[in-house]
Amino acid sequence: MPELTRGRLSRGRELMVLAICSMSLLIVSLDNTALNVALPSIRRDLGASVSGLQWTIDAYTLVLASLLMLAGSTADRIGRRKVFATGLVVFALGSLLCSLAPSLEALIAFRAVQAVGGSMLNPVAMSIITNTFTEPAARARAIGVWGAVIGVSMAAGPLVGGLLVESVGWRAIFWLNLPVALVALLLTLRYVPESRAPRPRRPDPVGQLLVAALLGSLTYAIIETDPLFAGIAAAALAGLVLYEPRRREPLIDLRFFRSAPFGGATVIAVCAFAALGGFLFLNTLYLQEVRGLAPLEAGLYMLPMAGMTFVFAPLSGRLTGARGPRPSLLLAGTAMAAGALLFAAFEAETSDPLLFAGYVVFGIGFGLVNAPITNTAVSGMPRAQAGVAAAVASTSRQVGQTLGVAVVGAVLAAGVGAGAAPEAFVAAARPGYWIVTGCGVAVLVVGALTSGAWARRTAERTARSLAPEEDAQAAVKAGAPGVAGAP
Repeated sequence: MPELTRGRLSRGRELMVLAICSMSLLIVSLDNTALNVALPSIRRDLGASVSGLQWTIDAYTLVLASLLMLAGSTADRIGRRKVFATGLVVFALGSLLCSLAPSLEALIAFRAVQAVGGSMLNPVAMSIITNTFTEPAARARAIGVWGAVIGVSMAAGPLVGGLLVESVGWRAIFWLNLPVALVALLLTLRYVPESRAPRPRRPDPVGQLLVAALLGSLTYAIIETDPLFAGIAAAALAGLVLYEPRRREPLIDLRFFRSAPFGGATVIAVCAFAALGGFLFLNTLYLQEVRGLAPLEAGLYMLPMAGMTFVFAPLSGRLTGARGPRPSLLLAGTAMAAGALLFAAFEAETSDPLLFAGYVVFGIGFGLVNAPITNTAVSGMPRAQAGVAAAVASTSRQVGQTLGVAVVGAVLAAGVGAGAAPEAFVAAARPGYWIVTGCGVAVLVVGALTSGAWARRTAERTARSLAPEEDAQAAVKAGAPGVAGAP
């Protein structure tokens, strides 16, 4: 058997597993979207600067990105259900600590604790889904449902977060995670079967330290404009490139990137989530601190974007399952770029019709992009390495969001403080929106280049190099729609 499981599950049990895994994504995504609405309140309560707000977001995404691949490989080795359940407990503990944080520094530290738990959730959940839904079309539909949960969190997060901030305070946002995590934990222990890779990968502590050094120093260099840490990031990257290929079982198997679809999915994930992170950061500050909207009102303003993500994510899953990733990626890149362009070139903040049009178009694009990213990352790869492949995709998302907040926040801070006059903020934010627009264009271009016949051939060669001949052929056949695009 390629995986150590309890056998094929019934349809009802499969759906229950999907629901449980989606609950983990919901609490993580809901936490992030609700926290964005709370940033101005945290700024006033804890005396945070713009860079302090950046670290409130990036402390989580940075630690998460650093540990995702370790969590994925560990789950493949010792058991996915075991790691997933542990992640739920740690995430709930971190949430409780965040709600009690007495200072900005403590909040940032406790967000890092949350991230340790979060690193054991999403990539491991995606690996569980991959090994539960083995038929390509069913897997694509499941991933579409998974992506729709992000839309739910985007819709509910600002509204629930805004309501809690206004009625109770920003600390109540973290309380939401506790009951959901408890229910998910109980259901996991009852319904999710244990699974692991038949040939566990060995730990790679040196590779793990290099990844953490690369992401941490790069983020610090951008937010604090420190060239020394930029040099450290470059050295850590060089170390990874030189060290990892020498290991028999590296933390990051660089052979994955010989597959053009897999490499493209990684780049697309970074660009798409950088666009989302920067877009949300700019709009949250603008709506509350420049327009003077209450947190709940700001959440209602951004509801069209969340609604479009919710609607188009499952549609993208079905489209990807039927036609491959190419149509979804091309439409996603076009819509994300067009939505951000309304802010970059036409100052959509100053006109409600343009503002809402930008939210709708950007939300459509972001809703379309998730399913092809995930499906392409895991399709065609040997199932024994599903955890690592899924973790690389998840890491790329978090790296993108970290860099998006860091870069766009740095551009904004260099221009003007968030509390300045509306016209000053709009001018200072414009370069940030051009960056977001460029990310959307990158999704379009990379998606077009890595979803054709040439990409199919690179994926086939990569699969053969990662698994025995018969396993590789089965993996490519099973994942063909995800790696090759439309026939």
